[in-house]
Amino acid sequence: YPGGPEHVHQVRADMRRLLRGCPVADDVILCVSELATNAAMHSDSRRSGGTFTVRTESCPGADVRIEVEDNGGPWISSVPDPTHGRGLDIVRALADDWGITTTPAGRAVWARITWRASGATGLAQPDEAA
Repeated sequence: YPGGPEHVHQVRADMRRLLRGCPVADDVILCVSELATNAAMHSDSRRSGGTFTVRTESCPGADVRIEVEDNGGPWISSVPDPTHGRGLDIVRALADDWGITTTPAGRAVWARITWRASGATGLAQPDEAA
């Protein structure tokens, strides 16, 4: 995706399409939205020509794993604001596991959310968008 925050709505729409029938879709979409927003607002992905990549993997009946890879750089944070800055807190609360890794392109933040219901269909199709 292009690195601007105005593209996060497309991430949410793409994930909603891919996770049709997934019982944890809302939690996954909220987490990926927070991670994409962080990439677009606080990493070098926000610079002209920057991008971030979203990856998803679903194991129906087991879990959904999401990853947002940005262009690295220092995370820029503004003055503390009680109405902002809670994205990773949301991910921590919803994800069963999460982490940050260094990649050749920059950094990847990932989360895994357990699929707690049976009978859902999983991802509509494997997908990667950049």
